[in-house]
Amino acid sequence: MAPSFDNGNLFNFVVRDGNGVKGMVDAGLSTVPQAYLQPPKERIDKEAARKHGQPPIDLSKLDGPEHDKVAEQIVRAAENLGFFQVVNHGVPVELLESLKDAAHNFFGLPSEKKAVYRAEVSPTPLVKYGTSFVPQKEKALEWKDYVSMQYTNDDEARQQWPAEIKDVSLEYLRTSMSMVRKLLQVLLKNLGVKSEDSMIDVLLEKKMVNMNFYPTCPNPDLTVGVGRHSDMGTLTILLQDGIGGLYVKVEEDSEFGKKGEWVEIPPVEGALVINVGDMVQILSNGKYKSAEHRVRTTSTKSRVSVPIFTMPNAMAKIAPLPQVVEKDGRALYREFVLADYMKNFFGNAHDGKKSLDFASINAA
Repeated sequence: MAPSFDNGNLFNFVVRDGNGVKGMVDAGLSTVPQAYLQPPKERIDKEAARKHGQPPIDLSKLDGPEHDKVAEQIVRAAENLGFFQVVNHGVPVELLESLKDAAHNFFGLPSEKKAVYRAEVSPTPLVKYGTSFVPQKEKALEWKDYVSMQYTNDDEARQQWPAEIKDVSLEYLRTSMSMVRKLLQVLLKNLGVKSEDSMIDVLLEKKMVNMNFYPTCPNPDLTVGVGRHSDMGTLTILLQDGIGGLYVKVEEDSEFGKKGEWVEIPPVEGALVINVGDMVQILSNGKYKSAEHRVRTTSTKSRVSVPIFTMPNAMAKIAPLPQVVEKDGRALYREFVLADYMKNFFGNAHDGKKSLDFASINAA
């Protein structure tokens, strides 16, 4: 017989005890609990969204005669949608398959083995296991469990990241970074900024690998895996599995869709998804768009995704690049310390791109 949870019991079971959404589903749940019912305006209408039709960008061509053409594709996607897919990116496809397997294996562990990494009890500040985004502040919880691993150096990662996933996650991080640097060089050059290695080092100083798990849901139409948000960092590299469910909002009318429309980013075998974070939107004075996105749940099979988040150091001062402001005539964002932005970002439930309001200068 399926368990009966009232909201208090459910919150304790899922969040405080570390059983997560998976523990709830494994207990035999057959309906979506009240705490996970999204208001109608937040639900994802799968039929209403169209699929993103742009082919993946072939990054191997950046090093050849088609460099300018490929650079233009990257810039156009960053300016209009904030999302694009890449192939021939330098990360072995076998490694990507191993990552998906490792994620399924980790979330398949008994709850008590994962719950040791809950924020309140984790033996290391580098690893956090949790569910939803900010459960204490959300009106409706997100149908997702995750493990988050901060990177400081290889030695600490090997000592402190969970044994079941540390090696494959480290290799993913290591093999992705030259690709990320190339993408940033292209984006900065287009802004008229000489992309010195030292500047790119600052933008990529902090790195974090997450594994996300979206258990099967009895009624995906009533829930969301992740609510509307943009990522707060520099660039995000995302591996999604073959199930799909990632949606991006179009900010301005363009070849990518009509303003306000939600576009599904379909999985492409061997591809990685790149999305622009808030820091790049701010540095570019709004020329590049951080992508508002969300994730749908599924009733057929549990889904995994593995993002790498890159960002500056928490003490870094962030502001629009002077060269861009001079060209634009005014700054759209004020200078701030990233730690303050992060406190605001992680202190509130997901709410689209509202996090950018923290740095916005209101036009007179």
